[in-house]
Amino acid sequence: MKTKFFPLFSILLLLPILSYPQTPLTAGASFDLGFSPGGTSLEVVLKAISSAKSTLLVAAYEFTSREIAEALESAAHRGVKVRIVADFKASKDKYSQILILRSAGIPIRLDERYAIHHHKFMVVDSGSIETGSFNYTSSAIKRNAENALVLWNVPNLAKEYSKEWERLWGESG
Repeated sequence: MKTKFFPLFSILLLLPILSYPQTPLTAGASFDLGFSPGGTSLEVVLKAISSAKSTLLVAAYEFTSREIAEALESAAHRGVKVRIVADFKASKDKYSQILILRSAGIPIRLDERYAIHHHKFMVVDSGSIETGSFNYTSSAIKRNAENALVLWNVPNLAKEYSKEWERLWGESG
């Protein structure tokens, strides 16, 4: 009886996974990975920002890293369309860079719909994504155990992240 039950049970467990829309990776896809503390997470995030040629969609929970804020300002000054959705409550933190970025002319909307807007991702030029546990904060760089992953040349996956970003932008003020 075990041999008949196990395959059926396994198939039932896999149904939700098999029904999720597949986003195949492009043949030329690659990645960069960083961990913190130690600085490599920051390096990966800064590399993603500096690679942008046309657009950067940013979804962030906390945002206190001056290095990342400066990189986003620099991208905006070189003509990249930078837009940010961030957590409303976290934007009130003492060291938040949100007001500084706003004053630099970067469009920002604050999401207060959820208990925590806990996203941490960027969509770069509609074709690559940066994601992971890495908050864009000084603590994430210096004190926390965090990770940052950039997936390069993944337009199908970037499209899914862009849809989520657009949904968040639309519901935020």
